[in-house]
Amino acid sequence: MINSIGQIPAEAARRYGDRTALIVSDRELTFNELEALTNRCANALVALGVQPGDRVTLYSGNCWEWIVSYYGALKAGAVINPINVMLTPGEVEFVANDCGASIVIASYEKALSIAGVKEKSGVRELIAFGDEAMPEGMLSFNEILAASDVAFEVADIDPDSLSTIGYTSGTTGHPKGACLSHRNILLNVAMTALMHQRSDRDTVVTALPCPHVYGNVIMSCAIQNGSTLVLHPAFEEATILQSIQDHKATRFEGVPTMYMFLLNHPQLVDYDLSSLCCCTVGGQTMPKPKMEEVEARFGCPLIEVWGMTELGGLGTTFAANGPIKKGSIGVPIPYVQARIADTEDAGKTLPPGEVGELMIKGGIVMQGYYGNEQATRESIEPDGWLHTGDVASMDEDGCIFIVDRKKDMILTAGFNVYPAEIERVAAGHPDVALVAVGSIPDEAKGELAKAYIVPKTGATPDADDIIAYCREHLAAYKVPRAVQFVDDLPKTSTGKVMRRELKTLD
Repeated sequence: MINSIGQIPAEAARRYGDRTALIVSDRELTFNELEALTNRCANALVALGVQPGDRVTLYSGNCWEWIVSYYGALKAGAVINPINVMLTPGEVEFVANDCGASIVIASYEKALSIAGVKEKSGVRELIAFGDEAMPEGMLSFNEILAASDVAFEVADIDPDSLSTIGYTSGTTGHPKGACLSHRNILLNVAMTALMHQRSDRDTVVTALPCPHVYGNVIMSCAIQNGSTLVLHPAFEEATILQSIQDHKATRFEGVPTMYMFLLNHPQLVDYDLSSLCCCTVGGQTMPKPKMEEVEARFGCPLIEVWGMTELGGLGTTFAANGPIKKGSIGVPIPYVQARIADTEDAGKTLPPGEVGELMIKGGIVMQGYYGNEQATRESIEPDGWLHTGDVASMDEDGCIFIVDRKKDMILTAGFNVYPAEIERVAAGHPDVALVAVGSIPDEAKGELAKAYIVPKTGATPDADDIIAYCREHLAAYKVPRAVQFVDDLPKTSTGKVMRRELKTLD
């Protein structure tokens, strides 16, 4: 029985030994090698004075060192703080101060960008990946690993103790640190693997960032269940397609924009994707027409997943061996409950078909926001139900359908207009590769919807034609009043479209 996240590599090494655990661009690691390296990392951190409960911030893109640092810190009993690689130095300093980090481990470039963090926070040591000569005040990750012992005994850790402080994106004010226990994460990993039938027969190709909850749960699912994880530092269409072909991947995991770019790749038909058995998509809801196109072109099921930082991974999905409803984010994973609540009265559960706020309860729900009791009380009801901020409905079978984020809603002449609904329709137009919807001010109606569209390769779409297409499928007040064609859309490190940044394209 695994009681703490740091035990995952040892258990995987015991079961899978010299089989390949991880493939990155410059290195392959077996499960035994991963166990040895994470032991060295744990010993190195203990030698640097890391005590159980100390915070270790991890600031890097995808690489083998990230995974070794993650498990190494958790083996040492530290609380891991994996942060978005897109954060600015100022934002990193805020997070380090807010969670009380004592150690920051970073890629060489990121470490240089925050070289002064020790003077501006309680951080004692800054450790950098890479073979470069380290400037004064910065430790070499490779050197401290090489100087450490390969044996390490993971202490007994209370599964309900704090394991992770994961910061939300902070779209309003400063980001908040979601506190997650070992049990939260382990339950999420185990139930995700169960729902998707993940096993040692899988080879998983992904470019999802490991610090993000989606990428993180995929990473631990692969390692705990003996899969081979082919990890890419960034998403690039041809590289991903080649990787699926070369490694005979059984799974690809990504966000909707990744799939849309793959569908739009002019050489897609030239790659052999026949090894794929199942793919997952999350981060944002994906339009049904695009999901159907992915399944037709990839030759395998595409399962939607939904989750939050506050859940440490997935909250809902479909079972890989069961019925799937396109357009739905699925059902709650085992040991988790979901309901649709009245947006004005969280205690009132709405009947099937009615739209309200999706709420989640169960063993994956965070303990609260670090050092922020007010935000915790606002997010978690006294009886344990978590406010997700997502507007949704549930059908008679218990399948959940996301309408949109509450904060993204557009108010047009008193009507609620949800961008995701317009995006799902516009994505069905044959000339549209990618679409996002934002708002524009209007004197008479307050706000109107505007569609930002990346055309398919070789297509020359017409704005009036797209508006007319939307009018065929949407109520008049929901139809976008403006269309702008763009080369790309503003995205997060995971590839999730940032609607709040669409105005920068005007």
